[in-house]
Amino acid sequence: MRRSARLIALGLAATLALSACSDDGETPASGSSGESPSASETPYLEVPEGVELTTQGSELEIGQTATVAYEPRQGQIGALDIKVTATEKASFSMFEGWELTKETRSTSPYFVRARITNVGESDLGGNRVPLYIVDGENRLIESSVFTGTFEPCEGSEFPKKFRNGDRVNACMVYLAPDKGELTAVSFRPTQEFDPITWTGELEKAGAGQGGGKNKNKKQGGGQQQGNGNG
Repeated sequence: MRRSARLIALGLAATLALSACSDDGETPASGSSGESPSASETPYLEVPEGVELTTQGSELEIGQTATVAYEPRQGQIGALDIKVTATEKASFSMFEGWELTKETRSTSPYFVRARITNVGESDLGGNRVPLYIVDGENRLIESSVFTGTFEPCEGSEFPKKFRNGDRVNACMVYLAPDKGELTAVSFRPTQEFDPITWTGELEKAGAGQGGGKNKNKKQGGGQQQGNGNG
């Protein structure tokens, strides 16, 4: 239980730290313009020929696709088509059998579902899906980490091999501090990046999907965000 609490503390510290870094007038929750996923003229990262990146700052609706690039580690560039398909308000009744700390229960759980295709040249196997949520306090929150399989929402990592043309339907769990609200889904690999965001109707997560097989497992909050090189 002590380890679970420590993971939560790191997750909350990450959101607060990023919020503080954003107080210079830049708004992480939305971009400057872009009502549709238009392609930028000059790519912000080198991507394969024919891949047109969505303009930084684009504000999309759930169901729209953005083409993005990021550096999961130094010297590696990933390019993805990301289609956010749903945002869902979950409840802790769906976490049956998981050990939840008091700190965890002070948050609001959300699921984000997305269809993601590798359109780049790098094998991104094992990397985490580079999506965050934004809460009502304008904080970026990373997806949570589980020590086992959480059946209602499959996970936030790519398969061991995730190469050009591979596609995955991902589901990520987020814990918004202080019972916070999900206001947007954000692609923001670095603090300097003008985020691409998705907004839309918040659905209710399906009932009867409790993780009963996960007894005695521990669940914690998201790990601390780096600078897009994690």
